[in-house]
Amino acid sequence: MAAPPLAGIRVADFTWVWAGPYCTLQLGYMGAEVIRVETRTRLCVTRHMTPMADGKAGPNRSGYFNQYNQNKKSVSINLHCAEGIAVARRLALASDVVTNNFAAGVMDRLGLGYQELRKSKPDIIMITMSGFGETGPLREYVAYGPAQVPLSGLSALTGYKGGPPLHVGFSYGDPNGGVHGAFAVLAALYHRARTGEGQYIDLSQWETSVGMVAEGILEYQMTGQEPERMGNRDHWMAPHGVFRCKDMAEKVAGRSIDMWVSIAVTDDERWRAMAAAIGRPELGSDPRFATLAARKRNEDELEAIVTNWTSQRFARQAEEILQKAGVAAAIVSTNKDLFEDPHLNGRGFFVELEHPEVGVRKHTGPPWKMSRTPSGVHHPAPLLGQDTDEVMMRVLGYTAEEVAKLREAGALT
Repeated sequence: MAAPPLAGIRVADFTWVWAGPYCTLQLGYMGAEVIRVETRTRLCVTRHMTPMADGKAGPNRSGYFNQYNQNKKSVSINLHCAEGIAVARRLALASDVVTNNFAAGVMDRLGLGYQELRKSKPDIIMITMSGFGETGPLREYVAYGPAQVPLSGLSALTGYKGGPPLHVGFSYGDPNGGVHGAFAVLAALYHRARTGEGQYIDLSQWETSVGMVAEGILEYQMTGQEPERMGNRDHWMAPHGVFRCKDMAEKVAGRSIDMWVSIAVTDDERWRAMAAAIGRPELGSDPRFATLAARKRNEDELEAIVTNWTSQRFARQAEEILQKAGVAAAIVSTNKDLFEDPHLNGRGFFVELEHPEVGVRKHTGPPWKMSRTPSGVHHPAPLLGQDTDEVMMRVLGYTAEEVAKLREAGALT
């Protein structure tokens, strides 16, 4: 079997929280040796985040951390002392790629900036995934995922007609920035393979988010008007949205769970098929609904008819009826649905590995499969600092005695 695509590539991972670790997770999926630099004096916030395995708190028990740090090693270094900085520099110079998502200038102040490192390793690749980039008026500001969503313009596009802007439900900027960062690193590695040249990547998480909602900017540029919020509706399809169904048959933790079905009618032919499927074939030729323009004019009435039909059925029933009629429809999946989904499980999307502290847990893996260069999850997330001694001696060439002295001096936490 061939080696993974990034076998032999080492990444010194100075990232934390979500955006940075999500970038290095992708590199780890592809076989890179990712060595995450941590410290016990200031734990990554995700080591404190719920859910905790079995409800017991602890820095190694966070499901959040253990999901996004699979396939990585952990070394615990004190970056507040000269000896610790020297160890970190040695690790960076022993690596192909150095990653961080600190605010602009932090790595420079630590003496670990690109210009300093390239003096000793000209072909090194470094990426900084700061909130706003290394240049511009906001370069020194710290960014947080929840703020990235409204800043990107995504919230301005999200919401119901006449209502306020809404959040999209999660910190979209973080994983989006991480995926873009991994893409940029791959491009830099390809460039280095062709030319022998390293380079510095200045990524702005804000810009990666803005780039995903550029249609709003385009509309303003061309018309001078802000796009109108329209909820789950669409310019070119109707009905289009999520429609209330009967509650889930079984309760979860004693509570009823509301269920919904997503429906997208792409053209007039599909509308006639849907009308027949819901037992109202006459609606297919009804002047109020026969054409897209008519359906858009009467969309409130149209959605009331659809909701009256879906609300009397379980989501799976509505999904099955509409799909058989050739209408694009799918349940709005709960986490339980995803966890038990036969398609996702049949493809091996979920992975189960034994973590040394919390036992066997199920996590999501990479959403791709490569026929010639395998990639995937081979190791669970590391315990805090579990690989410090191994990395210090195997990768950096320290002796056991030197490691002990560095630990005694407080360089290793």
